[in-house]
Amino acid sequence: MGPRMNQEPAPMEFKLSVDSEQKATKIVIWSFAQPHMRAFHLSWVIFFFTFFATFAPAVLIPIIREDMSLTTTDLGISGVTAVCGAIGMRVIMGFVLDIIGPRFGNAMTMLLFAPAVFCMSLVQSAGDFQCVRLFIGCSLCAFVTCQFWVGSMFNVKIVGTANAIAAGWGNMGGGATALLMPLMYEGIADYVPAFHAWRYAFFIPGGIFILLGVVSMLFSQDAPQGDYRMMKETGQLTQSKGNFRAVAKCGMLNYRSWVMFLTYGYCFGVELTVDNLIVDYLYDQFNLDHMTAGGLGALFGLMNIFSRASGGMLSDLAAIPWGMRGRLWVLFTLQLLGGLFCLVLGLVDYDLTATIVLMIIFSIFCQQACGATFGVVPFISRRAYGVVSGLVGAGGNVGAVVSQTIFFQGSASSPDMTKQDGLIWMGVMIMGITFSICFVHFPMWGSMFFPANPDMSEEDYYMAEWNADEVAQGLHMPSLRFAQESKSNRGTARSPKAKSPRVKVLVDAKREGKVRSETDSDAGATAVAEKESPSGSLPRFSRSLSEVSKKLPLVINLISSFFNTQQHYTQQQLKNGSRQ
Repeated sequence: MGPRMNQEPAPMEFKLSVDSEQKATKIVIWSFAQPHMRAFHLSWVIFFFTFFATFAPAVLIPIIREDMSLTTTDLGISGVTAVCGAIGMRVIMGFVLDIIGPRFGNAMTMLLFAPAVFCMSLVQSAGDFQCVRLFIGCSLCAFVTCQFWVGSMFNVKIVGTANAIAAGWGNMGGGATALLMPLMYEGIADYVPAFHAWRYAFFIPGGIFILLGVVSMLFSQDAPQGDYRMMKETGQLTQSKGNFRAVAKCGMLNYRSWVMFLTYGYCFGVELTVDNLIVDYLYDQFNLDHMTAGGLGALFGLMNIFSRASGGMLSDLAAIPWGMRGRLWVLFTLQLLGGLFCLVLGLVDYDLTATIVLMIIFSIFCQQACGATFGVVPFISRRAYGVVSGLVGAGGNVGAVVSQTIFFQGSASSPDMTKQDGLIWMGVMIMGITFSICFVHFPMWGSMFFPANPDMSEEDYYMAEWNADEVAQGLHMPSLRFAQESKSNRGTARSPKAKSPRVKVLVDAKREGKVRSETDSDAGATAVAEKESPSGSLPRFSRSLSEVSKKLPLVINLISSFFNTQQHYTQQQLKNGSRQ
């Protein structure tokens, strides 16, 4: 039996205030209310432990390399493999989320890669070590689920802040593992030989993976309206969104996705790179013991407790007066400053105090840029939000692979480049890549240097992702609602009003409670559809249409009178010419 497209869903009550899409309009950190805050907390906790497990081997490198006699090249390759596996997995996860939803996406990630975490205790060679790090690193695709899930639960005015807090607290796993893994190792080493202790330590994150996978599957839901399966049955989630080809086209052919892919590679990708090397760098450069090096190195990741969240908040605050243009300027400024302090960090290579201070400042700007990036990403595509999130997230891992390979002895092409030189040149590359943000332009909101097109509206932009047949079936309605909510990206400082959209919605809620949607396709064709009104909150464009219909006879009479006058004038001229 097909989906019951016209079945009216039962009214839902939430503990948080919600908008027309049933997304929360505020963030209550201490709440675990279903579904908004429970999804929020599960998202960041799951991402936290994937980060924890991925960089746990990097923290214990001083012990592991001695146990297995690993060379510098072996360690460089393992650092690359730890982040390159998630590149493909993040793109795949983007498609998976748009089809099966974030609940199963998270559960699948944790249960699928838990065995890889346990296998770290069994490695015997450099090849084993690199292979296991590759598979554990694939679990970083949970970042895409985190951003998709949170973005689906919170209103567009606070989505940048919500995404940034969740991702920032998740990234904090990189700092927490630098702090906690040495403690776990020391605790276990009191009872077993040292070269066994580090292996047993990996049973702890492995067990947590299984626990979180089960919790995600049993105690959460995909969206405010319910689980994807139920939403498809009742028609609240369109089957068209599962069209792999259409969704992929919307996300992959939007050039803004690729600009964000590139820039995210040099904020989050840089963060991954530093998480991989900072403890080893402090241990070797300043002759610290592994406990002290781990504690100081943890500061870089632990800044995520506020830094990434503050980046999202700055993006949301800038959007109030300046809209999307403000978001883009915030991202540009933060990422440029991150590159500058990365460069300076490489110049103070023999002063521990200056190194720690600059590392903290660098981490704050780098992580703020990550948060500001996902203040922009949710608006690139509504239909392919999961694909865009996956693509941009994969860009972070691509940036990490490129940076580690070029600058940190992951390749034979740079065998003599020191970590200090790598930091300097990585800073230069960050600043260079940042200028690509200047090319991001939304026609209805503008870009950093160019204003919006007054002839474009939010409806025009998001409706372009749907063809006339899909509109005729009413499949475009979620995008239409999102377009209305996203008008806040115009900013209060924008003086000219956007042109009235080409989407005309006729509402007769008193008698039938139905919405008749009519949209002009790119070829000028018109598709008409009837669908139940979601909550009576859609804008009523019928007023302008009614006014036009009333004035139409007058306009026709004026045009007719004009042509009659012109014809009479021409005849008089001909008569006067014949007399002469």
